Amino acid sequence: MLIREATHRDAPAMTAILNAIIAIGGTTAHEQPKTEATVLHDYITSPDVLACSIAQDQGTIIGWQSVGMYHGNPEIGTFVQPGIQARGVGSQLFALTCATLRAANITYIIATIRADNVPGLAYYARMGFADIATDPDYALSSGQKVGRVTRRIDLI
Repeated sequence: MLIREATHRDAPAMTAILNAIIAIGGTTAHEQPKTEATVLHDYITSPDVLACSIAQDQGTIIGWQSVGMYHGNPEIGTFVQPGIQARGVGSQLFALTCATLRAANITYIIATIRADNVPGLAYYARMGFADIATDPDYALSSGQKVGRVTRRIDLI
């Protein structure tokens, strides 16, 4: 598996992965599909993006991770192709993300996870994130309450 920084050429594959996850539901707060232009801007090229890496297996992008400034904090998002989660892709992405952020003197990362996203909660716990806040009333656009958990990891 190759882990590398994302480029603009990766946006179509990154969009496909994110939209597949959104379509399945339950493991992302995103509810509407994203366009390639939106993924390119929001996760790769925006001045607010601090790091964006992809995981590639035999030439195919199978996962990606991006950290950007959101409400004054470096917020992380991790997306792995459905069906291959929990096989080390996220861990390898996180290693590059941390190295990139440390080189930029970023001292912490925030993860905000739906409270019903059991795999996401487990992933961020394995990476060393600790709970700092909960919002049991967080609801999807449908009104369904799913709650959310905010976690933090210090990089120093």
